[in-house]
Amino acid sequence: MKLLHILFGGLAVAAAPLSAESRGQKMPQPDIFLITVDTLRADHVHCYGYQAIQTPALDSLAKDGIRFTQAFTPSPITNTSHTSILTGLLPGSHGVTDFAIPLAVTHPTLAELLKKSGYHTAAFIGAVILDSKGLAPGLDRGFDFYDNFPEHGQTKSRWGRVERRGMDVVQHAETWMTEHPSGPRFVWVHLYDPHDPYEPPSPYSQTYKDRLYDGEIAYADSALAHFVGYLKKSARYENALIVVVGDHGEGLGEHHENTHGIFLYDSTTHVPLIVKMPGGNDKGKVADAQVRTTDILPTVTDLLHVPPPEHLDGESLQPYFAGSESKDRIAFGETDYPLRFGWAPLRSVRAEGSKFIEAPRPELYDLHDDPGELANHYQPSNASVQKFRAMLAGVRAKMPQPSSADAASTAPQGANDQLKALGYQARIDAGSSTNASKPSLLPDPKDKIEEQNLLHTAMMASDDNRSDEARGALEKVLQLDPKSPTALRQLGELELQAGDYIKAAEHLKRARGVRPEDATAAFYEGQARQEAGDLAGARDALEASLKLTPGQFPARLLLGQVYLGLKDAKNAEDQFEAALLLQPKSAEAQFGLSQAQQLQKNGH
Repeated sequence: MKLLHILFGGLAVAAAPLSAESRGQKMPQPDIFLITVDTLRADHVHCYGYQAIQTPALDSLAKDGIRFTQAFTPSPITNTSHTSILTGLLPGSHGVTDFAIPLAVTHPTLAELLKKSGYHTAAFIGAVILDSKGLAPGLDRGFDFYDNFPEHGQTKSRWGRVERRGMDVVQHAETWMTEHPSGPRFVWVHLYDPHDPYEPPSPYSQTYKDRLYDGEIAYADSALAHFVGYLKKSARYENALIVVVGDHGEGLGEHHENTHGIFLYDSTTHVPLIVKMPGGNDKGKVADAQVRTTDILPTVTDLLHVPPPEHLDGESLQPYFAGSESKDRIAFGETDYPLRFGWAPLRSVRAEGSKFIEAPRPELYDLHDDPGELANHYQPSNASVQKFRAMLAGVRAKMPQPSSADAASTAPQGANDQLKALGYQARIDAGSSTNASKPSLLPDPKDKIEEQNLLHTAMMASDDNRSDEARGALEKVLQLDPKSPTALRQLGELELQAGDYIKAAEHLKRARGVRPEDATAAFYEGQARQEAGDLAGARDALEASLKLTPGQFPARLLLGQVYLGLKDAKNAEDQFEAALLLQPKSAEAQFGLSQAQQLQKNGH
């Protein structure tokens, strides 16, 4: 039956059949569902040609919508890539280039734009990496409800502590929708499961026992199927705009990268993108043009006729729906994650069938003849290199200069432990390494990837209480680089936890020798020396830590106790008073202050 085109809720889509319109029915504004699947490579989804996996939910959505075969993320890191999806901006534009950096209020989110247009908004996250109270401040702006993790978790298991199973995430979303039946709604659902460690539940752990990453994807797809089934049962599916996208991919050993974050090859930047339109429009279409995840926000605002932000790095995908556009869009990439290890950051541009990666040893690939990016054709005089460098320079020139306030991390106490539990390197303190003025002088990540894989193994083993495995991996790193500050610090932390305080202090002292700006290493050294009875050494290490990062409550408290042990009542009093300025209700600091004051009365 012929469909007439009408305008409902500002969205031009195909309407119901003539009989529905003749009855005077007006279609409501569409619900909008953004489904982000973490660490999802496009080439590990069945409808993208991967026959070794079953992903019926994704396949079904592709049949009901538009599948983009060449979609790319600008960042291989979870919170940065999601911020780009929710703002339509490149990482350098929105400024969230590291964990726990607040999203500036000058950058409106998709939730804020839709809320102003009358939408009820809610977000359901699968990992603390996107918790707005800690590692992703500002990402909750515009959401009526943002499903953060409990502030004081009761479980030591990673499930519920740092990660939620996909089925739990979608059930939280379904419960909220049932309790908030009035529309229209914008609901963001984040499925974290394919992220390592790969531990799919049964039966996926058996079906994909030799390919656990695929098992996690298949399980996440089953959670997506549950959510789509809920939408259909509640009559919300047909009129919904559904966008499913991977935030980034996974290395899986390609280019020797086991996970993600370090490199900008297609293995970690090529993601699936499926758009299911309201009213059953554009079913089964396939768009082969190169597009970007930054195009999602402008697409939604365009379809809804919602005024977009003044500045966007993405563009609406609507021209591809009707087939009026087929040309590729330039895809930029960037990662500052290597800076956490003291290595050079990377920038890339993917255009005209080529990929250029700016690095200490630059790279140029012909993607037509070499889709695996294995044959580096870089020559400084190459015309394409010069053109791509000009493109990257143009992007840099348009990006705002971050203020110190914008770049400051607001990570709460314990954030580093959360990052390590999720497989990410803890933050390097004082910001000096993340603001390297000449990154080209830093080591090329290509030369350090074996170390990174070992460091990642050590982090995950340590979180899982496999200390011997973690220690072995770190010792292998030190064989490759005896001055690796990351390995030295992690070894120091391991020995501190094991109670070998003298060995811990020595490792941490060596780490500080290589990286003097590491306030956390200094704090841990102070802990180790205090436990070993070296109060003078503990005092010096803690003073150094606080000089770098003055606002550390645990360091103030411990230094106060060290001064008490040294019978230095005045300095002990100063430290406990400083601690109380940070946490006025701390019973430990109050008791320490009273001890220091009593010591002074006794003449010390």
